[in-house]
Order: sequence, then C-alpha cells, then structure tokens
Amino acid sequence: MTEAYNILFTGALIVIGVLLLACLIRAIRGPRIADRVIAVNMMGTLIVISICILSFMMGEGWLVDIAMIYTMLSFLAVVLLTKVYMGIYREKRRQREEGQQDA
Repeated sequence: MTEAYNILFTGALIVIGVLLLACLIRAIRGPRIADRVIAVNMMGTLIVISICILSFMMGEGWLVDIAMIYTMLSFLAVVLLTKVYMGIYREKRRQREEGQQDA
C-alpha cells in the first residue's frame, strides 16, 4: 500500500512540475501585467502544494510549517506586485490625461 502512495505522490509531483513550467511560460510571455501577476500567484500555490506532498512522502511535519511560511510570503509578494502594477497604471493614465489636456 505504501508503494502505491509513493507512485501517486510522485505522479502528482510530476504533474505539478509541468504546471509550474506552464505558469513560468505565462509569467514570461504575458501579454499583460495582470497575467504575469496571476501566474506568479499560481506558481506560489503550486510550490506550496508540492512542499506539502513532499512532507507526506518524507514523513516530516516541519515541512508543513515551511509551506505555511511560504504561503504568507507568496501572498505578500502578490500584494506588492499588485500595488506596483496599480501605481504604474495610474501614472500612465495621468500622463495620458495631461497629454490630452495639452493638445
């Protein structure tokens, strides 16, 4: 029975690895910044899931604590990226409005 779980967990890790690669491609190619932010958020979620699976496979409970810390850091990173994106968007909009008023 343990061998079946190891095969299942290994298969899940392979699928998660492929999904991570797809998210990385989406984060690089874009086309919009919002797509990139969502891809980074999804990558953080997939990494947390893979850490939890490794915790079950290895029987190490402390890895779950690492996953929770990584979840908090990932959340803060996405919030920071969103704030930066909104600042850039507002600046571009302000420049457009000033350009239209000057014309």
